[in-house]
Amino acid sequence: MKLTILGCSGSIPGPDSPSSGYLLESGGTRIVLDLGNGTLGALQRFIDPFALDALFFSHLHPDHCADFGALAVLRRYHPNPPEHARLPVIAPANAPERFAALYAPNAEEQAETDLSDVFEFIPTPVEPVRIGPFEVQAMPVAHLCEAWGFRVAAEGKVLAYTGDTGPCPQLAELAANADVLLSEASWADFPDAPDGVHLSGRQAAEVAKTAEARRLLLTHVVPWADGNAILAEAEAVFDGPVELVAADRTYEI
Repeated sequence: MKLTILGCSGSIPGPDSPSSGYLLESGGTRIVLDLGNGTLGALQRFIDPFALDALFFSHLHPDHCADFGALAVLRRYHPNPPEHARLPVIAPANAPERFAALYAPNAEEQAETDLSDVFEFIPTPVEPVRIGPFEVQAMPVAHLCEAWGFRVAAEGKVLAYTGDTGPCPQLAELAANADVLLSEASWADFPDAPDGVHLSGRQAAEVAKTAEARRLLLTHVVPWADGNAILAEAEAVFDGPVELVAADRTYEI
């Protein structure tokens, strides 16, 4: 299983990275977890977007889904589209309305916008979803809206992706014995951090340690945070390999 970081900047695009988006490839099958601001451009450096087999959204904040509007334009209006079926989009149940609002410029067009001609919208299920060699298990996490983490298995390996979340009991199950925990770490630890919003580097490392994950990759660092401080506090807690991801970097899992 191969992971490519399309973008890893938290909350907004940063000077060196688009917002959140992650390409996973296994045995010729390609899925993407989240498609935040700027990630569609990055995706085109690695694959033809028409070659995607499924798209998963952890939640519907713009930094995780804003480029869906651009993808809709591509799939609807490319002058020479290849033969392809509707793209499965696994997302919170209100995704069709959310993405219609993103796509349509006014209320009149929004009332008539139906993107199901090119997308197959599937509300995030609690049972695993199988896409080629991938088995994707969604688990609810603690954020400001409906939000999911994804446990992705393929080729005998497991990647756990937190999406956006504050500390919650589900994270230990999500990351249990994972080969890689791809965890948000938006900020350095501070005592009065709000509940149910984001993880610090220390908290991400505590999840990895408790879950006995083998490797910790930190993502979603907001541009105004000190990434080195976040990395240092994670390394102080987790004994395994820890790394801050970077846009365009690829990892073999």
